[in-house]
Formats: sequence, structure tokens, C-alpha cells
Amino acid sequence: MGLFHASWDALRSVVAGLSDDDLLRPSGCRGWLVRDLVCHLIIDAQDVLITLATPSHGTPTRNATTYWEISGTPPSGDDPLDALTVRLAAAYQDSWLLKFHLDDVGSAAGRAARLADPLARVGTKGEIIEVADYLDAYVVEWTLHHLDLIAHLPHVPGPPADSLAASREGLGGIVGGAFPDSFSDVDALLVGTGRRAPTEAEAGALVRNRLSAPVSLG
Repeated sequence: MGLFHASWDALRSVVAGLSDDDLLRPSGCRGWLVRDLVCHLIIDAQDVLITLATPSHGTPTRNATTYWEISGTPPSGDDPLDALTVRLAAAYQDSWLLKFHLDDVGSAAGRAARLADPLARVGTKGEIIEVADYLDAYVVEWTLHHLDLIAHLPHVPGPPADSLAASREGLGGIVGGAFPDSFSDVDALLVGTGRRAPTEAEAGALVRNRLSAPVSLG
């Protein structure tokens, strides 16, 4: 659970330091500016709060790996919810308000996670999952979106090394194999989720490791 807090705190800290110009730069999410991604993070934080406040006493149906819905098609930005996120982000006419809202809701999500029993079971997306597994899944979410946020902002710090390593391992479990040793953690995450096309050498290494095509996580 410590990785959840480390990855989330690092991401929120980076957002707090963004300039107005930074927020209007493209992000690594197709069709989204950085401000759109920040708005999505607010929605993510709300989802964490809702899930941690939705106890369940049933048998878990998902874990940190099977939590994800897998698709072979990267998001196009045309999904109605994606379009709604863009409109919501544009409604924050002052950038400080967007950042304040993330800090406010994001801090509450972090506190709720610290207070939660790791072995408790919660309901989300019609499924049941233990809190520890749910928060582990979000390490991947925070880390990937941290990479999305800095995709065109080379001056902004990236995710913590421990979060990158854990997310690489988590993604390996999702795709069903370990990424080649020649891949850095960042490359494994970007290539493995279709955020970057593999080079010829990387494509060959993926084939040798019997890894499937890049996946989109939802």
C-alpha cells in the first residue's frame, strides 16, 4: 500500500507545480491536453473515495491483475466519457481552481486509503476486490498517467523508480509475461500499453518473450 501513496503523492505534487502553459500542452493520452488529464485524475480520486466507501462481504471476484478490462485498441479520445472530461476541464477557467480541486479531492482519497483495512473487501464496477489489491491496481493507473502527463513536458519530474518497477511487474502479469531485460521500466510501460510503438529490435524482443500485442487498460 505504500506504493499507492508514493505514486499518488508524486503525481499530485507534479500537478501542483504545473504552469498555465504546461496545462495547455498535449498529454500522452490521445486527444487530451494536460489539463484534461488532470480533470480525469479528479474523477479517478472520486472513484477511489466511492470504492473505499462501498464495503462488500462477498467473495472477491477480481484482484490487482484481473481488475483491469483489457482491450487491444488504444483510446481514440472519441468516447463520450472522454469528451465529457474535455468539457469539464475547459470549464475550469482558472488553472488554480483545477489544481486546487485535485489537491482537495486527491488528499481525501489518500487519507481514505491510509485509513482503509487492506484485507477489507469493497465493491467497484460490479465486482468485489480486496482493498490492498484495489490500491495496487491504482499504482499502475497513477504511474501510467504520470508518464502521460510528462509526455511533452521534459522539464517535469517523472514517477518514482519504485512505482515504475512495480507497474512494470503489474503490467507483465496483465499481459501474461515478463518484459525483456533490455527494456527500461518506462519503455516497458509505454510500449506495453501502446503509448509508443516498439522499435524493430524491441518488437523482436517481445516476440521472443512471447508477449502479446500492446494492451489498453480500462
